[in-house]
Amino acid sequence: METRSNHVLVGAVVLILLGVLALFTIWIARLGGASEKEYDIFFRQAVDGLARGSQVAYSGVPSGQVKEIALWPVDPQYVRVRIAVKDDTPVLQGTTATVLGSFTGTSTVALDGARKGSPAIECPAQNTERVCPYGVPVIPTKVGGFGAILNSAPQLLERLSTLTERLTSLLSDRNQASIAGILENTNRLSDALADRGPEIAATLAQTRVAIQQAGDAAQQIGVLAGTTNNVLANDVQPAMANLNRAIGSAQKSAESLNDAITDARPGLQAFSKQTIPEVGQLVRDLRVTAAALSSVAEKVDQQGASSLIGAPKLPDYKGK
Repeated sequence: METRSNHVLVGAVVLILLGVLALFTIWIARLGGASEKEYDIFFRQAVDGLARGSQVAYSGVPSGQVKEIALWPVDPQYVRVRIAVKDDTPVLQGTTATVLGSFTGTSTVALDGARKGSPAIECPAQNTERVCPYGVPVIPTKVGGFGAILNSAPQLLERLSTLTERLTSLLSDRNQASIAGILENTNRLSDALADRGPEIAATLAQTRVAIQQAGDAAQQIGVLAGTTNNVLANDVQPAMANLNRAIGSAQKSAESLNDAITDARPGLQAFSKQTIPEVGQLVRDLRVTAAALSSVAEKVDQQGASSLIGAPKLPDYKGK
């Protein structure tokens, strides 16, 4: 009886210790889970090599792990990845997520791009269902790394195929013959240029001389322009100044003459109306007087001074 009771006591103690250990383990797990934050990432690319428990690194530093991977029912082109990172991980605005593959087949979720001083990525108070469809903040993605290569592999293969077809068309027999003809013509042209080397050198020498002569002519034109400027400054400008002064003086004289004519206009009008007719009458009288004097002089000249006193002498009578 005593042995059996001891076994029961030992078993009870062991069970109590196992229960305490289980409770401690659960408490540690809850404590560890409370220090983590969960985020959703929607990748529009293949996530090969990514699985639950895969590492999440922030700028290369291990910061958490992948909790869940599933297709997004709203749009099957997207893969929803739920991650949990340490509470002190700076998941700020500007942070992006990328799937980094490796040759070993395992992939990791890489976070980077946070801006200093930016607020943390959180679910907004409004439109929570649209921005955070599963109740946790969403980290935007960017295509890069091995995943980007895998995602763009079909486009790369299509472009390589198109490039191969174009190269095949370019290197056809007809084009090869054309290229051979072009190369032959190029060789012929090179030989002709080599044969005309001395002539080309002479032409270049003449061109150099012509350029030098053009430079000398330009220099002479510059000197002539300077001389012309000096002449204009020293000779023409003083003459123009004198001419301007003469024009000013003439203008002043014209203005004075105009004023004098304006002042003398009443006298001129009276002179033209009274004096000019009297002068005309006087001139006519003088003409008559001159004619009479001319007649008297002619009479004196022909008949003598006595003709002015007595009657004219009768002619002598002669009988038949």
